[in-house]
Amino acid sequence: MSKDVELRHLRAFVAVARCRSFSRAGEELRITQPALSRTVAQLEGLLGARLVDRSSRHVELTGTGAEFLVQAERVLVAVDEALAVAGRGVTLRLGFSWLLPDPWAQRTVRRFEEATGAVVVLTRVDDPLEALRRGALDIAVVRGDVEAPPGTRALHLFDEPRVAVCSEDSELARAGCLDWADAREWPLVVNTVSGTTGPWSWPAGQRPERIVETSNYDEWLESVAANRGIGIVPEVARRRTRHPAVRFVPLTGAPPAPVSLVHLSGGRRVLIRRFLEAAVRTATR
Repeated sequence: MSKDVELRHLRAFVAVARCRSFSRAGEELRITQPALSRTVAQLEGLLGARLVDRSSRHVELTGTGAEFLVQAERVLVAVDEALAVAGRGVTLRLGFSWLLPDPWAQRTVRRFEEATGAVVVLTRVDDPLEALRRGALDIAVVRGDVEAPPGTRALHLFDEPRVAVCSEDSELARAGCLDWADAREWPLVVNTVSGTTGPWSWPAGQRPERIVETSNYDEWLESVAANRGIGIVPEVARRRTRHPAVRFVPLTGAPPAPVSLVHLSGGRRVLIRRFLEAAVRTATR
């Protein structure tokens, strides 16, 4: 094999061969379809052989491509095993501002650690993006619409349904549900640092008029419990928050809350890539 062939060439080819689709393989590898096609074409040029038949509606391997796939997969397995040995004792810092999505988080961490031998260090911080910018984290779990800061990249994983939360003394506690369009009539308690719902969640001219600002999850929760207003959060809070003075109310018509991973563009690229792969596989199953 030519000395100019790189692991990225092999990973691109194996993904296309497994998915039988450039578009699906591109989604799995998180690169554009044109970039993936160029990478596979580069590999074919380096080898001097055609590996993929692009003439049909579905991607098919040539005879040479099928034989090369077997060897390429063996190479990648050997590399991954070597990385797992080298990764033992290495840590990857995963930051979050409050409750991690479950069971996604637990399954992803377990899958990553078993595959690499590395250890995920879970770090709760009020502002994961700021911690990422400071280099205190490798990857951050972020909810809500995310604009990746310079030097970082964002990967959308899935969306979470929203639920309303109020004080046990609130009139809303005795209601069967709350509609998203009516939520703006209530005072809204907002976590301005890492909250997923705020006045920005409604179009201009339709936003709640009364806003109570807090700067972290604990302040937000206690303000809701004190009946300063209502809160709106991802549904995971209903299942995992235990507070005697708050009540959760079903919310209808609400847009879902996006969950993304934001990571450094440089740094521990191999470990970060392996974690992202585990995260995507877990999110799609």
